[in-house]
Amino acid sequence: MTILAFTVDHRGMLENPLFRWGVGLWGAVVVIAIAYFFLSGTVQLVAYGVAVVDAIMTPLVLKRAAEE
Repeated sequence: MTILAFTVDHRGMLENPLFRWGVGLWGAVVVIAIAYFFLSGTVQLVAYGVAVVDAIMTPLVLKRAAEE
């Protein structure tokens, strides 16, 4: 089956790197939006750091989950 120009087979969505990185980046975008609109000062900067960690770590954790 083809969804949004990439194929999905029986292995599942977690096998697809585009999906894994999309989930990580989407989570980071949500955290950044919340930090920008609702937080200020040091707490805002910490939230931006959390967003960076989320964007990097989520795809790696999902990849490990797909392997098991």
